[in-house]
Amino acid sequence: MTQTLPTMASAPVGIFDSGLGGLSVLKHVRQQLPHEPLIYVADSAHAPYGGKSEDEVLARTLAIGDFLVAQGVKAIVVACNTATAAAIAALRQRYPELPVVGVEPGLKPAARASRSRIVGVLATERTLASARFRALEAGIAADTGVRFLAQPCPGLADQVEKGELRSAATAALVQRYVAPLIVSGADVLVLGCTHYPFLSETIRNAAGAAGAGELAIIDTGDAVARQLCRRLDEHVSTQSLVIQPVLGFTTGSVSSLQSAFKKLLDMEIEIGQLKKVAD
Repeated sequence: MTQTLPTMASAPVGIFDSGLGGLSVLKHVRQQLPHEPLIYVADSAHAPYGGKSEDEVLARTLAIGDFLVAQGVKAIVVACNTATAAAIAALRQRYPELPVVGVEPGLKPAARASRSRIVGVLATERTLASARFRALEAGIAADTGVRFLAQPCPGLADQVEKGELRSAATAALVQRYVAPLIVSGADVLVLGCTHYPFLSETIRNAAGAAGAGELAIIDTGDAVARQLCRRLDEHVSTQSLVIQPVLGFTTGSVSSLQSAFKKLLDMEIEIGQLKKVAD
């Protein structure tokens, strides 16, 4: 299925994630493009994607992409590392005229930042198992000589979805995943899931407890927003000079997404329920 899409200056940009993690990307997009109207979709009824099969993630990504296109978006940001790895190529093939920007772990800037030449990568099991990630890791390791330590983090995105950013259970989980990387010599940690930036303070505390000295944490949200800016400049961006609205949709709980926008971004926005896309 392919089609040519009209590109209108006033059309919104669509951003989606399996749940709340993509709000860390939306934050950067909003900062850099305040005059662009945004639509955010949280596929919370199916979150998280990290433990799902590639076929399941592909089906969800295409379903939400279809919904966003039906809303008339002029670009899509796949604000989910797992969905990017599994399905961004299929989404681009489905809508070849539409700018589609994905996220992937920031291995290149991490390699530049590392003095020990050892970098820890925190990500979902599905992201780390993807051919896309393995190719990225192998290429950068060969070019730089940096050793990447891949650490799957089952359950960590769930803690963010539940709003447990500073609970004892979350801290224990983070400690379990971070400590071995620090003990192995990592001086840079890559946040390979968009949920994880909301745990940056907990991650830094866990690294310090494990004996880390100066530590760099790489979050690619800013880079994604800059790439979106470039892609919009190639096509067409809004002509508005006023701050534009953000609309939200969820396949899960409307009140939960409203609460997350308020708690994580200090934003109060209108949220719609997606029933058909939830199937």
